[in-house]
Amino acid sequence: MKIKVLANDGISMSGVDLLESNNYEVFTDNIPQDKLSNYINKNNISCLLVRSATTVRKELIDSCKNLKLIGRGGVGMDNIDVEYAKEKGLHVINTPAASSHSVAELVFSHLFSCVRFLHDSNRQMPLDGDSNFKVLKKNYAKGNELMGKTLGIIGFGRIGQETAKIALGIGMDIMYYDKYIESKQIELNLAQNNKISFNLQSSNMEDLLKKSDYVTLHVPAQKDYVIGKHELDLMKKGSGLINAARGGVVDELSLMKALDSGKLKFAGLDTFENEPTPSIKLLMNPKVSITPHIGAATTEAQDRIGVELGSQIISLIN
Repeated sequence: MKIKVLANDGISMSGVDLLESNNYEVFTDNIPQDKLSNYINKNNISCLLVRSATTVRKELIDSCKNLKLIGRGGVGMDNIDVEYAKEKGLHVINTPAASSHSVAELVFSHLFSCVRFLHDSNRQMPLDGDSNFKVLKKNYAKGNELMGKTLGIIGFGRIGQETAKIALGIGMDIMYYDKYIESKQIELNLAQNNKISFNLQSSNMEDLLKKSDYVTLHVPAQKDYVIGKHELDLMKKGSGLINAARGGVVDELSLMKALDSGKLKFAGLDTFENEPTPSIKLLMNPKVSITPHIGAATTEAQDRIGVELGSQIISLIN
């Protein structure tokens, strides 16, 4: 009998093909949260795969006695009661390496956009480009280059390290803070099989905030803000903040005040405190570059995620 897998928030065809070629049956129906337990039990699902949309809490785990594995396509597992699932004997897996480069590239999409005002220009040019071209040109005349600037990275796991590689590649200086990683060698793979290594040391948080031109967050979900009013006050005047980590690690009210006062020049946000209904004031702020939590949403990352999930399922549930 085939082992049944429900990928409730989707899975790449690479993942489907890998599982099906190893005698697993894959369901890709998107089942509403309130009907999920009935569907799992009715179809005798052994493995439930989710991304960020579906939650797997104690009640669902208790009601689905046939579940043997819960998988998260991505890194953060705050939408899963991980410890409870493990106590019940379930395997809980994620894909920490698969989306690192995609998230790092999104960080720089926001950075490049903000330092040259693309996020605002793309809003204003369709409205006023034909009548106020010269005014808009003047408004966006004081952009900045990233080369030679200092990027502060808070959280230096896989995504933080990938972000550092891109920054080093375009000539930025790096500061990072991570209470678990005191030092790290970063290796850049260049054209024609050339490589270059950089030895980096962790800074303290206060120094990083005071000295960085731009700060980017790469931490898991927290009980308290990582960046609140105190931390924003420490940052350079005219600096920028990027959050492509988790919603709730930045105090958005304090962030908006820092933007409105001119303390911060811009922010780039892919995650929000109140997903999927972020603050409309934040969304409408002309100093904020915004994306709807798409850090891992590239074809390449989703292929890697699907294959990584499939490989782990095959090794654990057979």
